[in-house]
Amino acid sequence: MDLTPPRGTQDFLPPAGDQLKVLYDAASNLAELHGFRYVETPDIEHTELFAATSGQTSDIVSKEMYTFKDRSGRSLTLRPEGTAPVMRAYLAHRPDLPSPFKAYYLTRMFRYGRPQRGRYREHRQFGIEVVGVEEPGADVEVISVGDRFLRGQGLSRYRVEINSIGDGECRPAYRELLVSYLEEHAGELRDEHRDRFRDNPLRVLDCKDEACRRVSAGAPTMIDHLCGPCRQHFDGVLAGLKREGIDPVVAPTMVRGLDYYTRTAFEFVSEVLSEAQATLFGGGRYDGLAEALGGPHVPGVGYGLGLERVLIAMEDEGLEPPAVRALDAFVVGFGHAGRATATNLARSLRDAGISAASAYGDRPLKAQFRMADRAGARFGVVVGEREAAAGTVTVRRMSDGSEEEMPMSELATRLRPEGRAR
Repeated sequence: MDLTPPRGTQDFLPPAGDQLKVLYDAASNLAELHGFRYVETPDIEHTELFAATSGQTSDIVSKEMYTFKDRSGRSLTLRPEGTAPVMRAYLAHRPDLPSPFKAYYLTRMFRYGRPQRGRYREHRQFGIEVVGVEEPGADVEVISVGDRFLRGQGLSRYRVEINSIGDGECRPAYRELLVSYLEEHAGELRDEHRDRFRDNPLRVLDCKDEACRRVSAGAPTMIDHLCGPCRQHFDGVLAGLKREGIDPVVAPTMVRGLDYYTRTAFEFVSEVLSEAQATLFGGGRYDGLAEALGGPHVPGVGYGLGLERVLIAMEDEGLEPPAVRALDAFVVGFGHAGRATATNLARSLRDAGISAASAYGDRPLKAQFRMADRAGARFGVVVGEREAAAGTVTVRRMSDGSEEEMPMSELATRLRPEGRAR
């Protein structure tokens, strides 16, 4: 049997799994600091949820979804993105939820594509959504939370790019203008867009092919054709970001790949990753999403941030990986009385909030210290026949081998890392 995971997926074993857990905790703490509440939606959804909201011409629907039929013939899809499921759940439970509804999630997304560094078929995502708010202040908070998360991991070599893609009032006229321009330059587009640009002309602006980029450089921009309310909203977002100390770069050709986005679109772009990986994450406003699901008009704004790409960016910026919490103590017991005491001592340390482990059976002293070393323990706590009788322990600092004898009653206080309360 092949023991490697399926192509485009990864195993996260220590220390990588520990590092990922640190990012989960940092994301949770930051989101909750801003008043966001944790939500979970199913890994599988009815396929129509994404077909109705993402758009039939989007890459997600046309190329990337893992879709299958269950034994009853129902079409189901592994979740490729988090916003539509959160909105579906919000609409289903709307009377019982606060307004505005501020949600965050830490979950897996699934998209079929060619695996490469920083782009996987299964990836882990930290997402936040603010549902029920029209004002630009919600956009500002979402972007600033993303900025604080990256900076909290030590990242600094990135920029925030932002654009407004209008709404149902001003986008139709711009779309006609863009189609007219693209028709004049259709022969210069890559094959895919040459044949299909009329279905979704905005996708041409997001194409990374050099030929399409040359065409996009001369195309009319949405930001120059915003209606009054969209312009006012965009100016409010820019002013709010300035107050937060964020100086974004206006990117007139930026669009989002899903049909439900309106007005604000943004991306955090790394200056150290390759072009294919440079977008750390993106998001925007989706004021038409609830209506696409058959609900009332409910505005929203959010983002989805791939955690694997954050780890890659940290590596490429030369940063240390996220610091994981080490095992505080490995209790080494030998002799009948020592082993019995070691089991009780490990339990009392855990009760005091000190992480502790010990051998499951009778092991030689050297073997137990090897176990302590492999477990990454800060200290080895030795209990033999003599220590058990005297009510003492010998504590070995694993980093340098230095030892100290102390009363068992003082052990928890002496081992507790500075700043960690009981």
